[in-house]
Amino acid sequence: MGKSLNVSIVIYNNDFAEIAALVRNLQSFQIINHIYLIDNSPRPNGLFKTLNANYISPGYNLGYGAGHNLAIQRSVDDEVCYHLVLNPDVWIDNEEVLQELFAYMEGNPDVGLVMPMIRFPDGQQQYLCKLLASPLDLIGRRFLPIDKLIRDRNNKYELRFTQYNRIMQVPSLSGCFMFLRTSVLKIIGGFDERFFMYLEDNDLSRRVGQVSRTMFYPHVSVIHEYKKGSYKSPKLMIYHITSAIRYFNKWGWLFDNEKKKVNHRVLKELGFYDVHEIKSIKDLLRYPRLNQQETNN
Repeated sequence: MGKSLNVSIVIYNNDFAEIAALVRNLQSFQIINHIYLIDNSPRPNGLFKTLNANYISPGYNLGYGAGHNLAIQRSVDDEVCYHLVLNPDVWIDNEEVLQELFAYMEGNPDVGLVMPMIRFPDGQQQYLCKLLASPLDLIGRRFLPIDKLIRDRNNKYELRFTQYNRIMQVPSLSGCFMFLRTSVLKIIGGFDERFFMYLEDNDLSRRVGQVSRTMFYPHVSVIHEYKKGSYKSPKLMIYHITSAIRYFNKWGWLFDNEKKKVNHRVLKELGFYDVHEIKSIKDLLRYPRLNQQETNN
């Protein structure tokens, strides 16, 4: 196997002790080649330079995706097989997690991105597998007070009906843990730096999915604190809304045929239409077929 994986972590005014524990944990894994620590804080912190990682301090906040791009480009240039984009609040218990994901990627060369099961510290699973988003998914479910509507929407949008108990192709995976094939990144590029924070993972997953498969692999798991900063900070909420606007300006607000085709294919493959039998015009509007031929079938 060798050292076939680079890891990048973007930090901003993070606690040194927490990052040091994470870096030292990763350094114990034989599969990892280089660890890149990109510090978007206004001033470099000399303590991080003692961690024996590749410390990069631009001197200002580049943004989440742009920070990772500094390391992704090095992985591409050095022709390292895989690159892991990792949040600083993610913990990997043992190297077998990375080894199993590596083996899965090696056995499936058409896969460009894989994400394991993501759990809260208490062991509960996080619902981070998603369809390609619509404005209702990203904006409406955040602000609409209709609980039942949002629950029904999340059952579909977050693929909760699958129980997250199988390997499945998912068009949008979380940026907290993205195990990426660098040969695919060489084709599509890294993160779109127009997204300063939020939605950069949706966009990257979508572009990876245009040239390869993007997969959820539930047989190994990692821990993610998942603080939901934009739900607590008005500033981060503005970043989130701004990124959503840029996302839909790029891919389409109401007329996004690619999204419709991809989501329909995924829902069909995962058996959503079998579970939600279409019995009425109302159901047909909620779970539309994309063409008359499939409706007749």
